[in-house]
Amino acid sequence: MSILSGKNILLGITGGIAAYKTASLVRLFVKSGANVKVVMTPASKEFITPLTLSTLSKNPVYSSFTNEYEDSEVWNNHVDLGLWADLLVVAPATANTLSKMANGVCDNFLLATYLSAKCPVYYAPAMDLDMYKHPTTAHSFEQLNSFGNIMIPATSGELASGLVGEGRMAEPEDIIAFIEQDVLGKLPLRNKKVLITAGPTYEAIDPVRFIGNHSSGKMGFEIAKAAANLGAEVILVTGPTSQKVSHSLIDVIQVVSAQDMYDAVHEYFESTDIAILSAAVADYKPKNVELQKIKKNTASLTLELEKTKDILASLGEIKKQQYLVGFALETQDELENAKGKLKRKNLNLIVLNSLNDKGAGFKGDTNKVTFIDEEQNITAFDLKTKAEVASDLLSKIISHI
Repeated sequence: MSILSGKNILLGITGGIAAYKTASLVRLFVKSGANVKVVMTPASKEFITPLTLSTLSKNPVYSSFTNEYEDSEVWNNHVDLGLWADLLVVAPATANTLSKMANGVCDNFLLATYLSAKCPVYYAPAMDLDMYKHPTTAHSFEQLNSFGNIMIPATSGELASGLVGEGRMAEPEDIIAFIEQDVLGKLPLRNKKVLITAGPTYEAIDPVRFIGNHSSGKMGFEIAKAAANLGAEVILVTGPTSQKVSHSLIDVIQVVSAQDMYDAVHEYFESTDIAILSAAVADYKPKNVELQKIKKNTASLTLELEKTKDILASLGEIKKQQYLVGFALETQDELENAKGKLKRKNLNLIVLNSLNDKGAGFKGDTNKVTFIDEEQNITAFDLKTKAEVASDLLSKIISHI
């Protein structure tokens, strides 16, 4: 999954011959998982039709402040559109539009939207060689960059005039790659390695049966997605679960038992910057595992259990620079038990939740948590979605590291 997945991308198209490439650009943005809306200048419609771009983006295309439908008029709100966008990409960006952007001219819907946008703005210049080299164009580049706008450099090649040189708009694939790398490079967890555990473990009784729990893995998977979206390289060690994730920065390691999870976690922990252990690991396992299915021949069955290895405590014993986070699911004396676990297992942070809180715990899409850090600072939250909890957790970690 691309780092652009889920982002709202507003594509501004201006009146240059390179506008024909924007069909591919829209398609690539959509393929990356982004939500795409298109704003066209009136001149750009000479090069590509709004219908094409609307079909590819699956959204209406905007080009003026009003759309006329029979006898009524509907106002297109450029302010709302500018605020909707996580990224504004102007491609192709002609010399005319770049000059207007640099000088605050607002004579069409795209420029009004640009002036309303609060998000990062990328622009991909496209013009003939002499125009590209003209001092006024260089001045536009300088002005736009001073505003914090980001230029996607033009390339050299054959131009519409027949000249060969700079001014050719970057290819759609290169525009996507440039934006992905730029976004990724500015994320707070860029170059950080995050180890996350999720889901239950299954401890075999015989070839058919096991001891397990009700963990769905949703919390751990949401943390993994949130960490990857902040630029981290994520190792997700998960027990048996139906949860799925597809992200270029997440490497999923499937395990079954507590011993499997222990081995996997220890394999990666040394090179980890942050470890978040949200899995519901079995505390006990059968001492002897039957090789054949146990027959129902008696009225009762007694299993002798032994402790599993404490993964979290084992990491607390060997941690060096790692920031170690544990979870505590409690049913009584919640705060005191969580504080004890934080100290006993040498954690930097513990996330407490209680089965006594409605909407918290296993299987659901929500959770109600309290953070306790090593300085004994306590931060309690209301009921939130697990995605929101993941975001809160990573914000807390980032503030510490």
